[in-house]
Amino acid sequence: MPTVTVSPGDSIPSIAKDNGFFWETIWNHPKNAALKAKRKDPNVLFEGDEVFVPELEIREESRGTNACHKFKLKGQKVKFKLQLLMMGEPRAGEAYTLVVDGVPLTGTTGGDGRIEQVIPANAKSGKLLLRGGKEEYPVRFGHLDPIDEIAGVQQRLNNLGFNSGAEDGQMNDTLKAALTAFQNKSGLDPTGELDGATKAKLQEAHP
Repeated sequence: MPTVTVSPGDSIPSIAKDNGFFWETIWNHPKNAALKAKRKDPNVLFEGDEVFVPELEIREESRGTNACHKFKLKGQKVKFKLQLLMMGEPRAGEAYTLVVDGVPLTGTTGGDGRIEQVIPANAKSGKLLLRGGKEEYPVRFGHLDPIDEIAGVQQRLNNLGFNSGAEDGQMNDTLKAALTAFQNKSGLDPTGELDGATKAKLQEAHP
């Protein structure tokens, strides 16, 4: 029975798709119970996590000969969600193009500046184009570390516009300054330390 060691960009949906499973089959497998209890979110794993993947079982169907039979292959995709802000205000009603694996997906942001697009479960990267391509931003799918890891805190702060520097998992002055700024904006005691209240507020702002 194989075990997959998580690499950057991996998630339960991507691992499941790569191995021919629905993500719920992997996430809810008894041998992944400890991982599920630890990470809680199938989209947020950490490099080095171990994911058990069962063997695929061949399904057989009996049908009559000399007849035409239809079989439907079920697929599974995931929804990508992103909120666009400018100076703290939603970028509402903006046309965008999200390019995933070379495929352009177009739409318009909602009143809250949110983008929601269905993408392949094992997509790893893409780009977001705004203002007819005048603005271009790289997008990584599945690269969010757990909030219990320093790198996960750095990623969330950077995504929210608080510059925490390199997402290297190191507590440093840049990260402390970002934490202080986030605490000030969130009405918390600006200590620059990653205490329980700060972590909870950051998790609320960026699940």
